[in-house]
Amino acid sequence: QVQLVESGGGLVQVGGSLRLSCAASGSISSFTSVGWYRRAPGQQRELVARITPGDSTNYYADSVKGRFTISKDYAKRTVDLQMNSLKPEDTAVYYCNANRLVFEFWGQGTQVTVSS
Repeated sequence: QVQLVESGGGLVQVGGSLRLSCAASGSISSFTSVGWYRRAPGQQRELVARITPGDSTNYYADSVKGRFTISKDYAKRTVDLQMNSLKPEDTAVYYCNANRLVFEFWGQGTQVTVSS
């Protein structure tokens, strides 16, 4: 069973930065994709960024392009999300997600709060 553990959330002021990390119990290269989702109060979950280890292609939601960067570290088995120029609308619980064949795995989530 794959386990994903997020860390790095917290409280930050507008314009600040946070770095989220998703640690996997298995090799990152075994996943088809690894992504970060978020869910704000009263809103649907949305895909923020995703990386495809096989060809290193990245996807970013329009709302975070130019501000967020997703990266992977095979040795540490982590996928990080660097978040810069944070806005109040970035406030949400952020979840790590990984896919392998027909299987999907989720972390427990980490809270990010951006105060104005």
